Amino acid sequence: MASSALLKRLARQHGTPLLIVDHDVLRRNYAEFRRRLPRVQAYYAVKANPAPEIIRTFYEAGASFDVASIGEFRLVYENIKNLPPAQRQNYIWDKIIYANPIKDRATLEELDPYKPLVTYDNPEEIRKIRRHAPHAGLALRIRVPNTGSMVELSSKFGAAPGEAADLIAAAFDAGLVVEGLSFHVGSQCTNYDNFVQALNMSAQVLEEAAGRGYALRLLDIGGGFPAPYDGNVRSFRELAAVLNAEFRRLFPAELEIIAEPGRFMVATAATLVAEVIGKADRDGKRCYYLNDGIYHTFSGVLFDHCQYHIKAFKKGPTQLCAVFGPTCDALDTICQSEPLPDLNLGDLVYSENIGAYSHASSTWFNGFPPAQVVHINYQARSRGSRA
Repeated sequence: MASSALLKRLARQHGTPLLIVDHDVLRRNYAEFRRRLPRVQAYYAVKANPAPEIIRTFYEAGASFDVASIGEFRLVYENIKNLPPAQRQNYIWDKIIYANPIKDRATLEELDPYKPLVTYDNPEEIRKIRRHAPHAGLALRIRVPNTGSMVELSSKFGAAPGEAADLIAAAFDAGLVVEGLSFHVGSQCTNYDNFVQALNMSAQVLEEAAGRGYALRLLDIGGGFPAPYDGNVRSFRELAAVLNAEFRRLFPAELEIIAEPGRFMVATAATLVAEVIGKADRDGKRCYYLNDGIYHTFSGVLFDHCQYHIKAFKKGPTQLCAVFGPTCDALDTICQSEPLPDLNLGDLVYSENIGAYSHASSTWFNGFPPAQVVHINYQARSRGSRA
């Protein structure tokens, strides 16, 4: 993370709450993903953090993009299209996958001229795509184990593997082209056996499809790559070794493999600085109130089942404290047992590893605005740092 001195200097310069995104960390995370998984093309999951600056940095690094709404598609398209000519590559539609299995009709009609790659998992979606986006290429999403993942997705999306070959045949019978399979093991997956089971299930589906005359050429292994929130998270190196071994064992070299990393790419790249705006003792426990909370940058506590730790710049003996956000809603509780020193009104605190599924869900609830965002080391090679 950025140094304490830099965090405090930026907070004085811009005010708080302030979310500081370090693009050097973004580039390092992308480079590590590509180095550890050289066979896999990374399609950054825009929903994790849709900041245009982040999209541009990943695009320049060579990433593709996973979008799940027409708004995200437009965001990616506009921010790539508007890059200065010296930084802009030719825009290629196949740098995006629309990986939401359920799409409304208007979205499909807007996407169709681009001959998009989209996912599906049921017969109704086949009929919808045939009518509203007949030029799309399809990837069938199958349901795979999500055991132990922080956010499970299998209850909402994915065809049963036993139905997969029939759904592939149904799409071809409708005059569409199925390019491949996709799956998702659940967000922040630390149970690497989920990936192993999903890859083996995919290999069986591909084999069955080939036996029925459908040779698929793509496998989308989704997201779920864990961010190192603490020392208890198994290393990405370990996961990559497992994946690479399974790739070699299960799939021919010509099969194209893509993935949708989001959290892994951006979580560790951002730090929030907030201010203590209230202080009270309730039922024997010290309580602090910050000018950021659950309806804002700490939204991941509620929506993402993620616990972010609050740290103080001030040193001294600590006690377990409750920390709340600024709104009048009791739901706005960041944590109930954070070890903090004695803080005064106006003191600054910070929270690391808060770049994913945080500011992306911020609201203006109760009249409190989202945190300001400042990008450091942004396009440093061509534009210089903003810090």
